[in-house]
Amino acid sequence: MHAENAAPRGTVRTGRRRGGAVVTVTLAAGLALAACSSGGNSSAGSSAGPSATTTACPTSTSAAGAGTPTGMPSGNAGGITAAKTVKKSDTGTSTVIDPKGAQIRCATSGITTTHDITYSSPTTDGRKSDLKLDIQVPTSTSGKKPLVVYLTGGGFVMADRTANLSQRTYVADQGYVVASIQYRTTKDGATYKDAVADVKSAIRYLRANADKYSIDPDQVAVWGQSAGGYLAAMTGATNGEKSFDVGDHLDRSSEVQGVVDEFGPADLSKLAADYDTAAQKANYAPGNSAAQWVYGPGTKKSVADRTSEVAAADPATHITSKTPPFVLFHGSADTLVSPSETLDLQTALRAKGIDSTRYVLTGAGHGDLSFTGDTSAGLPWSTQETMGHIVDFLGQQLK
Repeated sequence: MHAENAAPRGTVRTGRRRGGAVVTVTLAAGLALAACSSGGNSSAGSSAGPSATTTACPTSTSAAGAGTPTGMPSGNAGGITAAKTVKKSDTGTSTVIDPKGAQIRCATSGITTTHDITYSSPTTDGRKSDLKLDIQVPTSTSGKKPLVVYLTGGGFVMADRTANLSQRTYVADQGYVVASIQYRTTKDGATYKDAVADVKSAIRYLRANADKYSIDPDQVAVWGQSAGGYLAAMTGATNGEKSFDVGDHLDRSSEVQGVVDEFGPADLSKLAADYDTAAQKANYAPGNSAAQWVYGPGTKKSVADRTSEVAAADPATHITSKTPPFVLFHGSADTLVSPSETLDLQTALRAKGIDSTRYVLTGAGHGDLSFTGDTSAGLPWSTQETMGHIVDFLGQQLK
């Protein structure tokens, strides 16, 4: 995301695992933060007392991580077109916040990061692919810790697990194990069913390896943005729905205890409901990424009509008494996913007796759109207030 201040001068000790041994080096504080975002099969951590200083949260040092959107692609990418006008939606059941406060700060030490962990090797259209995750484990306290599974956005066409390092690190700083996962997309020939199965597979894998990563297997939440928000909602809504549990570690549960959904779509037939005619036409174009997400590769269909397939892809249709509490966020000026999408989902959740809280960020758009040249778009989503609501929710649901 965006750092307002340079890292303070000073040193921290960073341990990096090489060939099974931990090599300890001393780095400037800013470089230590950069090490947390590097790729490869390694672990990076540090040891510091409870008085460790904080600095601007890290951003990815890789080209992919720096240029990858945390939200849906705009323009022609994935067939998603940004709207020129956004109809004002009802905020009567939501909390409206003005996200212009201070940005989040992260500790300069106390997190061990392991990259490139293969959690599943599913087959799609006859092709086998390894799905990987990166995991951050707080080391400032001992014992098992609640798990938060992070799901990046990408318009159903991409899923870069290295994205949004700053916010993930901030949540890990608060005492949560944070795993950011890769999932299958339309580029892999996958549909939403495959991607939901991937998320649940990752949750089962992490529960099976709970001791290795200091995870409390009874306390798990999912957190996603945009397409990742959609998957977080689907994962929570389908708690106990065994049709999505395929693959390894089937003796473990994939159920979650909480859902954080930031600007995720839900009913794809209303994806552009708040937008101008041109944006609606583009978002409902036959065969675009949203249509492929529902119907599969090569489809000529559109999501404009709420067919049985589109309805089945809506998390609202899966809500049961097993669905956990939700917290939803949307920017009032989101031009890629209609703000009414999270409103309608909240209405459906509450109608079924599920606890749900929705925050509307005044003037905020669709997450971090720095890849479009808008370097300030992500700031509302990384304020201490916005992230504080996420951490508060996690603290309430993950005891």
